[in-house]
Amino acid sequence: MLSTSRTNNPARTDQRGILYVVATPIGNLQDITLRALDVLGSVDIIAAEDTRKTGRLLKNRGIQGRFISYHEHNEQQRCPLLIKKLESGLSVAIVSNAGTPSISDPGFRLVQSAIERNIKIIPIPGAAAVVTALSASGLPSDGFVFIGFLARKKGQRAKKLKTLQNVPWTLIFYESPKRITRLIDDILTLLGDRSAVLAREMTKRHEEFVRGRLSDLLQNLNERSNIKGECTLLVAGKSDETVYNPESLKENLTTRLKQKKLTLSKIVQEVAAETGLSKKLVYTEALNIKRKTNQE
Repeated sequence: MLSTSRTNNPARTDQRGILYVVATPIGNLQDITLRALDVLGSVDIIAAEDTRKTGRLLKNRGIQGRFISYHEHNEQQRCPLLIKKLESGLSVAIVSNAGTPSISDPGFRLVQSAIERNIKIIPIPGAAAVVTALSASGLPSDGFVFIGFLARKKGQRAKKLKTLQNVPWTLIFYESPKRITRLIDDILTLLGDRSAVLAREMTKRHEEFVRGRLSDLLQNLNERSNIKGECTLLVAGKSDETVYNPESLKENLTTRLKQKKLTLSKIVQEVAAETGLSKKLVYTEALNIKRKTNQE
């Protein structure tokens, strides 16, 4: 049961509390900000995605907070409770397991509800995997699109990826290590063999950035016995080299196949390299053309 007797936040300016959106480290505990520690040590309630994990983080800094769990499976029930606490004058800080709340983590519903009730919201900035990865990726950062986690179902994932085919900015995805190769393969097939960077275990001891074409990343990962750590995948936006024009591809392949100067595999390799399209996509189209030609 949460107590409503303590209202120790000096920043409050009216009878209602303040909602703090607090970023926490994505790996290295030293990345917690001084301001975040100050807020977490002074608020009445800390709404945490995992109270045990956040408890260990604060214990490391000598802070004892008053916790309530707030995660994707209970936020619909917890949100009204926390809003009531805020309206009664208590201050609340929301934190996720790592990074910034509401960025592919719980928090959006609570922030939205607070806005609707005109409750003051103060962001406490800090680590976010999307910005951390982009800053060291070497891919264009003047414009980017953060997609986060795609749907697990192949059809829904493909539908979303198709909407990104002509986006000219760097695309940023989150994925688990168990599904990262599947994601890369899908992007390779639908968007072509673009420049990409896989950021893994960022800020931790085994931090790694794998750079190259999507096909290079896929080969690298397929050669590993296992993949560990949450993954952030950055993919170059569409350029003239990665535009997929079905008719142009068909005409290109038909001409080369008729010349009979190179083997099918060599033709596929050259066309994929020239267009930036995936070898899988080019190979499938080449087989279709060859099959139709043999039937005529």
